[in-house]
Amino acid sequence: MSKRKKAKAPLSGNEIARLIDQSLLKPHAKEADIIKLCNGAIKYNFYSVCVNPYYVPLCNALLKGHETKVTAVIGFPLGMTLKDVKVYEAKQAVLYGADELDIVMNIGAAKSGNWDYVAGEILEIISATGSAVHKVIIETCYLTEEEKIAATKITSLFGAEFIKTSTGFGSKGATIKDVKLMKKILGNRAEIKAAGGIKTLSQALNFIKAGATRIGTSEGVEIMKELKIS
Repeated sequence: MSKRKKAKAPLSGNEIARLIDQSLLKPHAKEADIIKLCNGAIKYNFYSVCVNPYYVPLCNALLKGHETKVTAVIGFPLGMTLKDVKVYEAKQAVLYGADELDIVMNIGAAKSGNWDYVAGEILEIISATGSAVHKVIIETCYLTEEEKIAATKITSLFGAEFIKTSTGFGSKGATIKDVKLMKKILGNRAEIKAAGGIKTLSQALNFIKAGATRIGTSEGVEIMKELKIS
C-alpha cells in the first residue's frame, strides 16, 4: 500500500519567507532580542525585520551583506503625532538605514473625515523619503467599511507602495474580509501587507490567497518551523 502524500503549501519555503516582515515592536525589547530577531531573519531569509526606529542602526549593522531589509515603523502605534514629527522621524529612520517604512495613518483625522490632511501627510512623508518603500497602516479595526475604502484609495493614490491592515496594537488585527476588500479596491495599483494576529502557516497562506503580498508577524520563525514539518 502506497504512503499517503503530505499536503504541500502552494509556495516553497523560501517563497513564503520572502513574503514575511519579521516583527519585534514591543517597547521592552532588548538589544539581545533584536540580535535574535536578525539572526532568525538571516537563517530563514525573511524579506525584512520590522522594528522601532531606535533599533534601525543595530539591525542595519547586523544585516549588512544579507538580503533581509530593515523596516522602521513611523508614528507608531497611534498615528496621532504631528505631521512634521512624522516626516522627521521617517527621514531619520532612512538616514540610519531603514529600507522600508511602515507609517501609521492619522486615524483621528481619518475618523473625522479630514482626508485632505491624511493625504497631505502621506505625500509629505513619501516626498521626503523617496528612496524607501512606503507602507501605510490604516488600522482597519477602528474604521467603518466606508472609511476602509476611502483610506485604501487615498493612501494608494498618493504614492504608498503598500497598504497595511494593522499595527498589531489595536483592538483587532488583519481579517480575510478586509484584505479581500482592499484587494478589490487596489487591483494592481498597490500591494497589501496583512499584519496583526498572524501566528500560523495556515493563517499566512490564507492571507496570501486573499491578496496579501507581505505578511507582518512576530512568529515568522515558528511559521517556518511549521512549514518544515508539514
